Amino acid sequence: MVKIDVINIPAAPVAIIPPSEAVKKLVGVELFDDARLKQIPQNVREYVLKNINLCKPDSVYLCDGSEEENQRMVDLMVEKGMLEKLPKYDNCYLATTDPMDVARVESKTFICTPRKRDTIPTPKEGVKGLLGNWISPSDLDKAVAERFPGCMKGRTMYVIPFSMGPLGSPLAKIGIELTDSPYVVCSMRIMTRMGTDVLEHLKSEGPNAPFVKCLHSVGCPLNSEFEKPGPIWPCNPEKTIIAHVPEKCEIMSFGSGYGGNSLLGKKCFALRIGSTIARKEGWLAEHMLILGITAPSGEKRYIAAAFPSACGKTNLAMMEPSLPGYKVECVGDDIAWMKFDSEGRLRAINPENGFFGVAPGTSYSTNPNAMRAVIKNTIFTNVAKTSDGGVYWEGMEKEVGEDIGITTWRGTKWDRKSGIPAAHPNSRFCTPADQCPIIDPAWQDPEGVPIDAILFGGRRPEGVPLVYEAYNWQHGVFIGASMRSESTAAAEYKGKAIMHDPFAMRPFFGYNFGDYLAHWLSMADVPNAQLPKIFHVNWFRKSSEGKFLWPGFGENARVLDWVLKRIEGDDSVAVDSAIGILPSDDGIDVAGLYPEPDLESCFELPREFWIKEVSEIRKYFEEQVGDDLPDPIREELDHLEQRVHALH
Repeated sequence: MVKIDVINIPAAPVAIIPPSEAVKKLVGVELFDDARLKQIPQNVREYVLKNINLCKPDSVYLCDGSEEENQRMVDLMVEKGMLEKLPKYDNCYLATTDPMDVARVESKTFICTPRKRDTIPTPKEGVKGLLGNWISPSDLDKAVAERFPGCMKGRTMYVIPFSMGPLGSPLAKIGIELTDSPYVVCSMRIMTRMGTDVLEHLKSEGPNAPFVKCLHSVGCPLNSEFEKPGPIWPCNPEKTIIAHVPEKCEIMSFGSGYGGNSLLGKKCFALRIGSTIARKEGWLAEHMLILGITAPSGEKRYIAAAFPSACGKTNLAMMEPSLPGYKVECVGDDIAWMKFDSEGRLRAINPENGFFGVAPGTSYSTNPNAMRAVIKNTIFTNVAKTSDGGVYWEGMEKEVGEDIGITTWRGTKWDRKSGIPAAHPNSRFCTPADQCPIIDPAWQDPEGVPIDAILFGGRRPEGVPLVYEAYNWQHGVFIGASMRSESTAAAEYKGKAIMHDPFAMRPFFGYNFGDYLAHWLSMADVPNAQLPKIFHVNWFRKSSEGKFLWPGFGENARVLDWVLKRIEGDDSVAVDSAIGILPSDDGIDVAGLYPEPDLESCFELPREFWIKEVSEIRKYFEEQVGDDLPDPIREELDHLEQRVHALH
């Protein structure tokens, strides 16, 4: 362990920024002077010192989360060329990354447990497991030893104290991220509750108060073979690894500076480590939006929903309902932490503080509230820029005039007729949640909001109805477990494929999926549990001509209207079917909708389709989950098969 008196590092340039007065001012406040030492709980100090000794930064900076600090960081990145100011908007900036560092890297993301089966089910012999990646403790030790020693030489280590969830909430958890990326610091300030208050709260909890340990490095020391002239995005794609150790509540990320690989509060903490903590403590950490919906009667309900990517999650969370008299408000667009309260109500918080949304496809026609949210205090990454100082991505064609020049995310002039995307398909906006025009008044409530319904859904072009309801909680868990969605194949020109994505959590499980299902099933045993109703939705069914049968977007309020009627116990709008409870003939309100959708086609259940669907689900469970599949889920599949074979 390095002694404290060795760590009084003199002011020095921040690693990726050339010397300037602003830099000297930034690093002039040191972590280990007496005043700062008193702010840091003993166990946090030990964690920081251990990793200073490992990573060997030139200087260390404790982040306080202030606006002044954030502006200094931004100015430094602008000076270096890592960020570019966008004069068309208020306090907005653009970052462009290395082309090798543009998305989550599932193949390099691991869970480390002593036993492989604690992480992933044992797949059928000869079948590649698709429900997570396991790494042994010894192999992780080797990977760390190959990467982290000295990885911050020439750089500054930033210490980020952050809270997932409102500070002090019974559902909130605290993390400490150590990073050598100022981009991560500024993004974490948007995405989490970050700063001095977090340390004070942790200190008040006692000397050994738990926190999630998050170590991140771009893996690119200065003066190394990776240094490039001019504006750079430091990363080390060849050595990238993102590892989670649930037993120690620890995350280690190396080599990537982007998104969920580096903003460790997001998928790594909130879902992978979060789900393991939730299992231990008896709650749920889920890849779900949370919205509040108020009916014309004034009755308000809260709904959580799990959709895979490209299935309209953010659009639903920020929907402008077209059905008169309805109002939707957003609690969160991506993650829900849910726990039963003393009265048996399932309550949810959004553990995040911002939106890290996919930009392409977002527009004033698809999601006006998101567009209104991002025009100030936003960091855009890998979008295109316009000659008038704004941003552009696919979906904004009608919003940017032909006379406006566009530069692609790679820095080249864009030809609108080229057929080449101007923005990267995974380009993002990182914006504070409280800027959303329809943010729910209770989104910061430490007790969380009461969840009355849970929606599962996917992009299914055929066979799957617009909406159906589970018969009970066990059936609902089965519906989540058997979720499938259309996805573009990784290889070009392979077309579309239907992929299994249970609970929309396939890349984010922190432990064995079979145990995860058992945990969900166990929620029915919580004393006095008022279990939410569970539904499946599909906005994407197509006609034989390939056209969408349902208009979607704001019209989805009509489906939520039926959901609310079912929550209230209205049996007059429902009929039983082979797969679950469907709306009756007049159950969906289509008044004023023109052209009126073909509801018969929206709800048709083709027998051969569903026989094949059952077969595909059974094959998936047998090959991927095997003996770890809980008996109640197997029973639900058997029951579905019997009902489907009885279809006419």
